[in-house]
Amino acid sequence: MLLVMDDFVCGKLRQWGLSEWIETFEDEGIDRESLYCLEDGDIDKLINKVGPRARFKKRLKQLKEEQNPVQDTVDISNQTTSTPDIGKRKLDVQGESSKLETPSKRLRKTESRSLSEAMILSDVRQIMGHVNLKLQNQENTELNAFLKSKICDLEVDKREMVGVFGKTGAGKSSLINAVIGKKNLLPSGSVNACTSVMIKVEGNMHNTMYEAEIEFITKAEWKDELWSMNQFHDNEDQEQEDDEHNEISEKLSALYGDEWKTISPENLIDSKYFREIPEFLQGRKKILTSESAKELSARFVKYIRSDTKQGEGEDVRRWYWPLVKCVTVKVPNNDLLQHVTLVDLPGNGDRNNSRDQMWKGIVGNCSTVWIVTEINRAASEQESWEILKNVGLLLGNGGECQRIHFICTKSDLTGDLDDHSADAIRTAISERNTDVKREVHKEFNKLRTLKKHFSEDCLKVFTVSSREFFKGKLLNQEDTEIPSLQEFLSKLNDCHSETLNYVSGARGILSLIQGASHGEKARSKAEVHEYIVKSFVIQYDMVRKEMEKSYISFEQCLQEGVKNSKSSCDKVLKSFLYPRKGGSAFQRVLKTVVSNGGVHKPKKRKLLDLNRKLASFLTDSIDEEFRNTFPNDDKRGPFNDAINKFSLETETLIHKYKNVELQLIFVKTEEEKLKSRLNKVIRERKKTVYSSLTENIKGSMQQCYNRAAEFRGKGSLENMRETIVRHMHESKNSMFDQAKDEMMNQLKCLMEGILQTLHTTMKESIYLSHKTEERSIPDVSEELAMVRKLYDELKSGSDTESS
Repeated sequence: MLLVMDDFVCGKLRQWGLSEWIETFEDEGIDRESLYCLEDGDIDKLINKVGPRARFKKRLKQLKEEQNPVQDTVDISNQTTSTPDIGKRKLDVQGESSKLETPSKRLRKTESRSLSEAMILSDVRQIMGHVNLKLQNQENTELNAFLKSKICDLEVDKREMVGVFGKTGAGKSSLINAVIGKKNLLPSGSVNACTSVMIKVEGNMHNTMYEAEIEFITKAEWKDELWSMNQFHDNEDQEQEDDEHNEISEKLSALYGDEWKTISPENLIDSKYFREIPEFLQGRKKILTSESAKELSARFVKYIRSDTKQGEGEDVRRWYWPLVKCVTVKVPNNDLLQHVTLVDLPGNGDRNNSRDQMWKGIVGNCSTVWIVTEINRAASEQESWEILKNVGLLLGNGGECQRIHFICTKSDLTGDLDDHSADAIRTAISERNTDVKREVHKEFNKLRTLKKHFSEDCLKVFTVSSREFFKGKLLNQEDTEIPSLQEFLSKLNDCHSETLNYVSGARGILSLIQGASHGEKARSKAEVHEYIVKSFVIQYDMVRKEMEKSYISFEQCLQEGVKNSKSSCDKVLKSFLYPRKGGSAFQRVLKTVVSNGGVHKPKKRKLLDLNRKLASFLTDSIDEEFRNTFPNDDKRGPFNDAINKFSLETETLIHKYKNVELQLIFVKTEEEKLKSRLNKVIRERKKTVYSSLTENIKGSMQQCYNRAAEFRGKGSLENMRETIVRHMHESKNSMFDQAKDEMMNQLKCLMEGILQTLHTTMKESIYLSHKTEERSIPDVSEELAMVRKLYDELKSGSDTESS
């Protein structure tokens, strides 16, 4: 595997269970070369603990003694290659039809295929690393530099994100534990869940240890939070039972016990409170490692949860979740998590800006979301539906979500059926589960706004029981539906397309190298080059025209949205500023709104976002057009469709010009890689384009928010209202036009970027693929033969599976 030097050292430290020393090695500039040069004295300075130091010395000695890094693949030291033993790695594509298999059997078959693909990918990476070494020893020509950059670009690590939402007590932790088969990984039940900490669960691909990587907010951010909480708490107008006060007390008591009540905020930042987490003061991540899931869980629980029973004084047990931005838990030897990350997420984001930005980024990157709720109130539980509505914009047009899974937990609960026979209970459970699924679908269809972003086909309902999955006293495993979720993750985790893209790209690069090292007839090259250039001009123009049509449609939709926004904004503002429940309670809410840039994120109540409400007529005007233009599946829409249809007809040319087949194979693989890359660019950039409407409205309102936040004491509610209304009256004739213009500008930049990348990349590839003979290019006939064989094996498995 081709890695930069520091990544090699980082990988070795993780592999040896020494992750906590990674930053020390980075600070001292230890790269791959200097790692091999370390003496005992150097190691003593780097690692100041006897146990880890001894383990490091042993591992480093073993590493130095290895003369042949990988048997049956590539001997880099001698720069010669031998054919990998690929004969034993045939993909298992035989057997029963998948329709007749249980989820467990299909899961095992998928895991077997994934293992075979991983071995193929490993072999090809080794081969390309060896080829790169060959190129390093050649003359540094234009083509040589191009080839080395292409090899580096082959590295991919696609990771699918599954966002898990649900209120406290819904069973999220138990669900995640059951799905990944680790009963004791995420703590549940004995301590109170904290809804502000994001928890990522992913595979540990470096070693066999369980790891928890804890990322903190900054010291400066905590100082700001302490100041804000103190200001809020000292306000005599507040009611002691207010949710805001309860949340403040919960945060401060978790970290300081009762001490915070008697000392000033300035003293709460004293280093004595952070002795156990010096990483917080140093701005570093804290890394915990354990050999078992249960042991790791016991160690990181204080960073994600808290106990209501606290001690007093210095002996108080501290719970550090108020300082934590995200905890990443890494699980070894788990195929389901190889390319999938499960993320336990709060439903409203967070008031802390850095936590909120991370939350928005993760939600926007989710290809699937799980809405978790207890089965007894699945369809009627408002908090679950509110979560879905709150994140709908970020998931749909503002994100890349393709699937919504509504997961009803505790499906084994039987209530007054406990005295019935087991068969009767199972029948009752099955009937109840069917009814619940039907009711959830009915409720989903009522969400008019959400349906603009998702069709009903996107929704699937599961009724699960984590307890029965592990114990199996009443239901068999299949009936718990946990295996169905595992099968889904297995398919999502399936990196076949990424593996095939890598191997195909490697085959193309090796074809170009071999073609360049063995000169062909200049006349054939000239004819092919002329044909491809003409074809490129035609295809490029087709892509441009399709995107320009969409641009015109967007402008027409937004023009209508601006008109509706101007005529309706006063009504929207009035309904927001004068709710049915007003008075002093709303004064506190509005104060929070203006102090937080137009947004109020209560812990247990509905999200209030004035910016989103003001932008709603703009977003409504383009939602349907946007979804049709930028669907989240990357397979439809004028932008993606035009790019996917782009073709230089290299297959036809290969049949006609066999003597330049190698160069044409390279052009074809570059074309496919570029289309895949541009689809990813569209998927990422479209999020920014869509969110620009609300962000621009927020920017236009920020000055008035700042002014409104300055009011204090008697009459402040009316003063805040008046300030906002006056600003809207003065700005509405320009504010919505500016938001429209900004979105159109971003859309234009996206189009121009796609065309520029398409033109530059293909022009360079076409030019260099038809250069005259290059004597400085090494012979790679053996490597090409190996990669061809691996490619054919992988392609054969893919074609069989598709059929």
